Order: sequence, then C-alpha cells, then structure tokens
Amino acid sequence: MKVLIYILIVVAMGLIVYNATFLDLENAFSGDSKTALIGILASSIVVVLMIILLMSRAIAKKSGE
Repeated sequence: MKVLIYILIVVAMGLIVYNATFLDLENAFSGDSKTALIGILASSIVVVLMIILLMSRAIAKKSGE
C-alpha cells in the first residue's frame, strides 16, 4: 500500500508539471489555461491527501504498538 501511495504522489507531481506547460499567465482563466489550472489544483489536492494518508498510517502504527 505504501508503494502505491508513493506512486500516486509521483504521478500527481508529473501531472502538475505537465499541466504547467499549458499554463499561460497572461490569460490564466481562459481556454487551455483554465483546464491546466484545474488539473494543477486537482493534482495538488491528491499530493496533500496522500501525504495526510501516509502520516495517519504512521500515527496509527505507532499508537497501536
């Protein structure tokens, strides 16, 4: 499970970089830039949630000992 979480974090970070290539800061809320912003936001949320999951699993493991 831990490996899967790390894989998801890497994939999400890759999607952040990929979507950043489509980002146009001049017109950030139109066309492909809007889609790229949504993709960056969604991928960032996935990274944060996976880190929270890792931390909660570590805490549960320590409290269960």
